Amino acid sequence: MVNVVIADDEFPAVEALAYLLSRDPRIENIYKAMSGAEALRALESHDVDALFLDIHMPALSGLDIARVISRFSRPPAVVFVTADEDQALQAFELAAVDYLLKPVRPERLAESVRRICELIEDGDTKPEVITVDQGGITKMIRRDEIKYVQAQGDYARLHTAEASYLIRVPLNDLEQQWEDAGYLRIHRSYLVAMNQVQQVRLTAGKASVLINGAELPVSRRHLPAVRDKLEANRVRPRG
Repeated sequence: MVNVVIADDEFPAVEALAYLLSRDPRIENIYKAMSGAEALRALESHDVDALFLDIHMPALSGLDIARVISRFSRPPAVVFVTADEDQALQAFELAAVDYLLKPVRPERLAESVRRICELIEDGDTKPEVITVDQGGITKMIRRDEIKYVQAQGDYARLHTAEASYLIRVPLNDLEQQWEDAGYLRIHRSYLVAMNQVQQVRLTAGKASVLINGAELPVSRRHLPAVRDKLEANRVRPRG
């Protein structure tokens, strides 16, 4: 069970987020703060696993609070909640677990809670992030948001649930670098996050996997490794 602090200088925003979190069975206690100072006092008074921080608060901003708690021996996880997407780069530099845009969607909030629970279980609060460029704007995305990667010459296209990003890194390099993170080469053109495989299809001697609505081919060369990994993950093929 997770104990959280919500800090936002706008009362309706605090109440709305508290309501959504109260519906999640993984959340035990919710402490509300209307300022950065109140959020820090809540940390002193309660056992807190995670903070949901508005970035733009007077006096002590969410970023200021994140800098303060980064010096703790065991800092709680931080999720920034804001209408300002431009601060994402700085947020991830401060090892934020997630970055939610207002208005917060319940399914995205549930994903944030999942990440918090995962970090508590693993004892690791620093996510692996990738720097990407989108329309001339530098962004940071978490590696565990990437469902699969598609080779495009000397580039690789990273596919998340909501968008795709082109980076100048060959797929062969990513295959080696991301192997320990659960990514597996299934084809000369595809590297996939095996824990994101929704379905495996075997038809007419050909294999494919379904990820995020996309059907990706599995080459004969890579099929044995895919079978072994799927067996470990208990994903059963369907004809």
